[in-house]
Amino acid sequence: MKRKLLMIFLALLLLVGCGLTLSDNVPPEGNVVEITEQFFSVQIHSILLNRADYLGRAIRYEGMFRSVYWSPTDRYYHYVLRNTEDCCSPGGVIGFEVQLADGMEPLEHDAWVLVEGILEEYLAEDGTTYLRIALTSMEELEERGAEFVPGTKM
Repeated sequence: MKRKLLMIFLALLLLVGCGLTLSDNVPPEGNVVEITEQFFSVQIHSILLNRADYLGRAIRYEGMFRSVYWSPTDRYYHYVLRNTEDCCSPGGVIGFEVQLADGMEPLEHDAWVLVEGILEEYLAEDGTTYLRIALTSMEELEERGAEFVPGTKM
């Protein structure tokens, strides 16, 4: 019964979304998808599952800044994410890769940030297409939000 109610809730959330409309994948002025703390995992998964509806849209959210070096490409990849806790896989993370704008510098590991940017796809060196947010702003915040959010299973 709980699972059925959760599925109905998620379906309604997807239908209602943020009350935003999509017009040629260009976000209307001031029309930003705000990923909230309360529904962080659900909103991230919705974007991942419905990427075509969100590509080219402005996205704003808070999380921990992390950089990871990957030796096969000899470069750093940057992420803004949160830790997840679910019943079967503690220690997971959820969020997006971020592309720093010109002039932006990487921050310290786990610095709490508010980011905004445009969701885009890119073709990696290995031929795989990935999602990332091309940042237009990144602000380090003193007050931290919830570092751990409930996970969802895809």
